[in-house]
Amino acid sequence: MSFTGSTGDVLQQVNQFWSMLDDLCQNDPEAYHKFIEKQMKEGVEYSSPPELDSCLCTEILEPGKGLMYINICSWKRVPAHQDPSKPLPVCAGKLETDTNEGWYAVLDVALNTSVLQESKKDKTEMNQVYMLALSFAQQQHGFRLSHQYTLVSRSPKSSPDDLHRRLGFQQRPNTAKQPDTASQTPAALLQQLSSLCSDKQDVEPATNIICRPAEQKKKGLIQVISTTFEQPQKPEYQLDVKTDSAGVPRSVELTVELPKVCSMSECQLRISKDDVLLEVEDVYYLLLEFPKTVNEDTAAAIFNKKKQRLTLKVDIL
Repeated sequence: MSFTGSTGDVLQQVNQFWSMLDDLCQNDPEAYHKFIEKQMKEGVEYSSPPELDSCLCTEILEPGKGLMYINICSWKRVPAHQDPSKPLPVCAGKLETDTNEGWYAVLDVALNTSVLQESKKDKTEMNQVYMLALSFAQQQHGFRLSHQYTLVSRSPKSSPDDLHRRLGFQQRPNTAKQPDTASQTPAALLQQLSSLCSDKQDVEPATNIICRPAEQKKKGLIQVISTTFEQPQKPEYQLDVKTDSAGVPRSVELTVELPKVCSMSECQLRISKDDVLLEVEDVYYLLLEFPKTVNEDTAAAIFNKKKQRLTLKVDIL
């Protein structure tokens, strides 16, 4: 429930809503109380804090050596994953770093409570959540992380206050108390509902991140070994600069042998003007710098299923 517009428009909307509550209370008391209870319950759930579920630790390889701690949190404020074919919504807090006892970074990643509970039923699904968090940390903060990680009991700076601060949550007093809707007037209930809406608007939301679609996850690519991942292999490759008849460099061609891959859909390929990153989850990892600056918009990749070979061609700037 929200009211938007100018002051006059908002007052008109409030009056209309108030009138609707009065009519509903008189004509259908049961529906009225169900509506109010639903709104109050949603407001209380929205105001509930994020909770630490688990923490993983891995090594930062670049740009400098250190440790990365990622706190996986459950939070009812994060939208539920309604459609498996669409991206999975998560919220990420502000990255925090420190040099106490060596350089380290702490990042909080929150998922909807029901999504996290469902993932925990299957170790493979939970490992996908951890890989998702590692991938996000690399992409959003410019780290290159080790693909080996361990689960730890807690990270530095992982108190509830620390989590709330980084995720932008502010505790509101008495939000857990359920109102007695049966004994209150529409005016009193409207005031309580408005208070809950005000709480929503006052809280600065955490950064909304949309992760890769669920259908791109390949369960068969994950190998569960206790609480660690097997280190992906560096595949065999050949990187060549192609020239024209005059000997002028025109393009770069990368050929990668992928004997454990059956389809292009298993590969994640990211290209910039300076480098290329090829990943097959938990199977292959290849990061190369181009010998020449390239035009990434001209990149074209072909996967030969028979030879299980990937060929990438991109023009030189």
